[in-house]
Amino acid sequence: MQFVKITSVVVLTLSISGCGAGGEISEFLGFDRPEAGLPFRASLSRAEEPRSFNVSVTASEATVDEVRESARMPATRHCLETYGGSDVDWVTDPASGDWAFARDGEFMVFSGRCIVR
Repeated sequence: MQFVKITSVVVLTLSISGCGAGGEISEFLGFDRPEAGLPFRASLSRAEEPRSFNVSVTASEATVDEVRESARMPATRHCLETYGGSDVDWVTDPASGDWAFARDGEFMVFSGRCIVR
């Protein structure tokens, strides 16, 4: 019986937070902060071209592999919320084939474009 009560509370909490009515609950549980737990801080800014954006990651001496998920999260969220799809076409370095980036002080700046199907 105890299991049924606990399960009911969890299901109710998740369903309320999914509707937007339980913003405080979902924030408390971390649902509104997908960046929580990522190793680097990142911020997204829109570019002039539609669907294009830049992601700045605070990582002065990190590598692309180390910051990849921290850059990918805000980009995926932006594309999903704005265009309804989570696919991103990242600008790549022709020599390495990996994501291209520019260093700007302590920031690594990546560029991408939301792909709309």
